Amino acid sequence: MATGSSSVSEPTYFILAALLDGPLHGHGIIKRVLDLSEGRIRLPVGTLYGALDRLATHGLIVLDHEEVVDGRPRRYYRLTEHGDGVVTAEARRMQKAAAIVTGRAPGTAPA
Repeated sequence: MATGSSSVSEPTYFILAALLDGPLHGHGIIKRVLDLSEGRIRLPVGTLYGALDRLATHGLIVLDHEEVVDGRPRRYYRLTEHGDGVVTAEARRMQKAAAIVTGRAPGTAPA
């Protein structure tokens, strides 16, 4: 997963970003990702849970707690310190990359 100068996929970035404010269950993550991405990232349930498994395997998230709602288990996931570092580093990487372009765009160059 992302280390140093490598980047994470956009869906992974938004999943991690969705967890910045605290633990969420799967459906909550799907809704938060949709909101944060302004509707660009729509995660099917199967895709989300595959991504959550990978993120947990890489130590970026952990199962925070589980509750039963309407007879079904609802698992809440949270970022680890490592996951927080990865999403923060990715945000900085994207900000630097965007600055290269916005600094060169007509009308935005320093005077």
